[in-house]
Amino acid sequence: MKDQMQRVNLSMVSEFVLVGLSDALEVRFLLFVLFLIIYLATMAGNITILVAISTDTHLHNPMYYFLGNLSLLDILCPTITVPKMLEALLLENKGISFTGCMLQLFFLIDVVGTEIFLLAVMAYDRYVAICHPLQYMNIVSMKLCSHLAIGTWVVGFFNSLLHTSLIFTLFFCGSNEVDQYYCDIPPMLALSCSPTYSRELVILTVAGVLGSSAFVVTLISYIYILLAILSMNSSESRHKAFSTCGSHLTVVCLFYGTTICTYVRPSSTYSPNQDRIVSMLYEILTPLLNPIIYSLRNNEVKCALRRAISQVRTALTRQEHLSISVTLWTPGNLIGTAVCD
Repeated sequence: MKDQMQRVNLSMVSEFVLVGLSDALEVRFLLFVLFLIIYLATMAGNITILVAISTDTHLHNPMYYFLGNLSLLDILCPTITVPKMLEALLLENKGISFTGCMLQLFFLIDVVGTEIFLLAVMAYDRYVAICHPLQYMNIVSMKLCSHLAIGTWVVGFFNSLLHTSLIFTLFFCGSNEVDQYYCDIPPMLALSCSPTYSRELVILTVAGVLGSSAFVVTLISYIYILLAILSMNSSESRHKAFSTCGSHLTVVCLFYGTTICTYVRPSSTYSPNQDRIVSMLYEILTPLLNPIIYSLRNNEVKCALRRAISQVRTALTRQEHLSISVTLWTPGNLIGTAVCD
């Protein structure tokens, strides 16, 4: 009976407090403005890419299908954590319910995991396109693209479900202050009163196997791509290809490196200050950079955006002309014109 009462008391935590950011008013205001600008720029860039890809038939092919999925993930990733962070900075409302914390962790791991697998799929797609251009449409069909994209979302979902269930079946007691600006695995493990060794082992194994596998696929794909680029005869083509692949690889390594450093390690190495900086790189910076690196530097996307803007202007001009025509041809205006004559 006594043991049961202790277990009830251990599980009574109903709210967590996110204390990962500064309490100084001036610093909070500066951080609020900075993160709000970054968040709005991220939303604008990724929504623009999604609109361009969905409305322009020239972009209805495998590469842009994957880029559309990436843009959707880059909208979701900061949206899971940044609004709550902005609320804490502006209103000092740092509390988050147990259920809210669990859902935040679940959706974050889901999106991050899905993006890890999607980047591997995108690297394979580019490998086939560059190294086997004549067979590309036969190998990477739209049916295969759909299966691969759905597969990344499904694996990300079940990976997150496993991690979330392992964390939130622990008991929490004592302090409820999460030393981070959102609910994440390392700080939640640090708060738990339960033994965490076996769960950490499962998390490390699953995250290590899945993350490393995706990274290896990505790395091998880019090695073959770089070898294909080196064999090009034109120095201008090599330079252009190196510029594009180099920027892609930089963002990929940044994302993989920061996520692996965060999740593939024991909780004893958890460092709140270091983790805040690392998490901002893959949660806030990478979603901002992805549309610039992958899409907005692409001539096809630029042309699609110009066509979309042109269509919007044409539609607005027609609407304006229609409104003027309707105004001129109303009965009152016709009578007024006759009297003036």
